[in-house]
Amino acid sequence: MTVGGWMGRWVGRWVNGKSVFLSPEPSLYSFTAFFPLILFPMMAIMDASEVSVEYLNDTNILFIGGLLMAIAVEHWNLHKRIALRVLLFIGVKPALLFLGFMIVTAFLSMWISNTATTAMMVPIAHAVLEQLHRAPEQKDREAGSVNISFELQEPNYPITEKEPQKLCEKGEKSSCPVPPSVPLDYHQKEREHLKISQGMSLGVCYAASIGGIATLTGTTPNLVLQGQVNSIFPDNPSVVNFASWFGFAFPTMIILLLLSWIWLQLLFLGFNFRKNFSCGDKTLEQERAAYQVIQAEHKKLGPMSFAEKAVTFLFFLLVVLWFTREPGFFPGWGNVAFPNHKGESMLSDGTVAFFLSMILFIIPSEFPGFSQQQGTQGKLKAPAALLNWNTVNKKMPWNIVFLLGGGFALARGSEVSGLSEWLGNKLTPLQSIPSPAIVFILCLLVAVFTECTSNVATTTLFLPILASMAQAICLNPLYVMLPCTMSSSLAFMLPVATPPNAIVFSFGQLKVCDMARAGFLLNIIGVLTITLAVNTWGYPIFQLDHFPDWAQSNITTSCNVYNQFNTSFIDP
Repeated sequence: MTVGGWMGRWVGRWVNGKSVFLSPEPSLYSFTAFFPLILFPMMAIMDASEVSVEYLNDTNILFIGGLLMAIAVEHWNLHKRIALRVLLFIGVKPALLFLGFMIVTAFLSMWISNTATTAMMVPIAHAVLEQLHRAPEQKDREAGSVNISFELQEPNYPITEKEPQKLCEKGEKSSCPVPPSVPLDYHQKEREHLKISQGMSLGVCYAASIGGIATLTGTTPNLVLQGQVNSIFPDNPSVVNFASWFGFAFPTMIILLLLSWIWLQLLFLGFNFRKNFSCGDKTLEQERAAYQVIQAEHKKLGPMSFAEKAVTFLFFLLVVLWFTREPGFFPGWGNVAFPNHKGESMLSDGTVAFFLSMILFIIPSEFPGFSQQQGTQGKLKAPAALLNWNTVNKKMPWNIVFLLGGGFALARGSEVSGLSEWLGNKLTPLQSIPSPAIVFILCLLVAVFTECTSNVATTTLFLPILASMAQAICLNPLYVMLPCTMSSSLAFMLPVATPPNAIVFSFGQLKVCDMARAGFLLNIIGVLTITLAVNTWGYPIFQLDHFPDWAQSNITTSCNVYNQFNTSFIDP
């Protein structure tokens, strides 16, 4: 097999008796991520020691620390308990069920892997939908009604066993066996169930991608942005941190999630809002059966254990420490307790994540005392910790860690070699276009590009070029880098665009045309929402109304004159 054929292999999965092609083999990503480590020193672009540092910088440390906490949450089934409890609260009416599953999926994907969230939520969603569809049929069978699948109509007169076939051959059609009696609305109900299943599947995978943009650790492109901003602009005062990103991305996520829910409801449930919200009495039995499925799954988890309570406490403590370390609009605990000579925090979000992740390896999973078991020699055996290395080694996506480091090395090499500056200068004609139009065009380009490539590769390729372009036209680099990073998560049209799409496609109830039809308009909605966000509440959070001093540290031209002309276009 040639090198090109080996690198072009695709991973196949056998689901329901058929092969489903998902995405390029994951090991190939980590393999190609090491190319900068070999080629940059050989081409005299960067020293090997400089390239190696990029593979484990502070952003990668934050990524690993956040994953350790996410692995602990997933290991103790805390994410499933949260999902089922929210669904029990929201209810099982069709429209609210759509919204409930999307809200739960989006919330969980803010903290754990989008792929793991989708893989957990899709089976639960289909089990609930199956009960909504099958409950009336089960009720009819219990009441003794005709089974449309197996019962045949009997003739009006008694005949022997061999008489029907003889009479039928003589032309007496009345004695021929009658096919099963199917109600007229049976096929219509089957079509409605298929549409609801398709809409629910798309809602779960779309919500996983949308929810990931809300937090800095929710999806890898967000960390790529933070790492490249810190690498390209080393003098920036940590403008992209957990608190600032959340303040900008969380409202965007809420708006995009609600709009996607409305769009999927109209596309798959129709305009009958009275039926979608179950205002009649005919669906009470169905809702009761579906509600019992969720209750049964929740009862299987039992009461919260000591391990779940401990992980919940550490998880909320981590989020609080992330928010209050260096929020920007008031002095955080990092600025007060660990300041440097500039008054900034010497600690990073990665430091906080690793500190609490180390505690997970120390705290026992059972309350110390009577629950301890005796060992072989009669001594008390210490309970296992909340997290152990075997679990981490199995669930940690090391290939993504190397891929992220390779992206940072590639971005640094593009900057050092002058490639990013050259490509950015080629985009200087865009300065004659109003800045909101620039953002819209670039976001649309990234959204189309990410349908065919991984979102990490898309951000790694585009962000250095966009940073150089912004410097060339004297525009705040974050004004174009922030929306394009969020647009890389708008992979809604193709099954191979992102793992959540591939998971729901593998269930066999979706076609490529169904996903493309739903995702096309959703991509447009997403680009418009992101453009609105960066031109409204993004301004005060990141101070996008002027060209910052930290962005002109490595350029020679002054942007003061250009700023007076350009702010007339970008002021909200």
